[in-house]
Amino acid sequence: MLNTERTGSGKPLVLVHGLGSSIRNWDPILPMLQAQREVIAVDLPGFGKSAPLTGEVSIATLTDAVERFLREENLEDADIVGSSMGARIVVEMARRGHTGDAVALDPGGFWNDTQVRIFNSTIKASIALVRRIQPTLPSLVKQAAGRTALLAQFSAAPWKLDPDLVLTELRGFATSPSLDAARRSLAHGPRQEGAPQGSLKGKLAFGWGQQDRVTPLSEAAVAMSLYPDATLHVFENCGHFPHWDQPEETARFILEATG
Repeated sequence: MLNTERTGSGKPLVLVHGLGSSIRNWDPILPMLQAQREVIAVDLPGFGKSAPLTGEVSIATLTDAVERFLREENLEDADIVGSSMGARIVVEMARRGHTGDAVALDPGGFWNDTQVRIFNSTIKASIALVRRIQPTLPSLVKQAAGRTALLAQFSAAPWKLDPDLVLTELRGFATSPSLDAARRSLAHGPRQEGAPQGSLKGKLAFGWGQQDRVTPLSEAAVAMSLYPDATLHVFENCGHFPHWDQPEETARFILEATG
């Protein structure tokens, strides 16, 4: 059973976080979304407060877990939103035939060989560093310079981010038991397969940060070629997490794409 947080009322909207994250990754936009929708934010298995899977941890098995949760909660046709690895999962769900609308914010899996090597090496190094400095994180994230140094890879303006949000995010690098296996699956597992024109059952919208250093904007062209029925929105002055750097625009984008 996945740990969840339900807020708001209206048409259901399911949020799926990324690698090392949790429900709290969505805090900057939750108030805007829950004002119009019932929002169901989930902790993926082995992240946040959800227990890890008992078997293999991969993009496929994590996707299976989200689909199983939706069936159990009678949310099979709910709209879904994912960020980063969560966006990779959401796109896979759309490819498999999910009937609700899907929004994928800066998904992984559309990279070439060079890009995936860079992703794997830089993320692996970031995780190792953050794990080593866990005792000093509270004092570091209180300072704008500390937030900038630690999150320059993920945000176009890390000094503006809420210190508590940053601390919670970086704590997950040390406390998520499934992080390493999920990272390996992202880097070494199958890439996005794509869906022929006319085959998607719901709408699919990609959102991409113009300054994304984790999954660069150039990968959006690959995404659009593999999913010709999808739409693309580019967030200016934005890194890997549009809902952090441009929360108001991201909330509008999600609500319009799933309306």
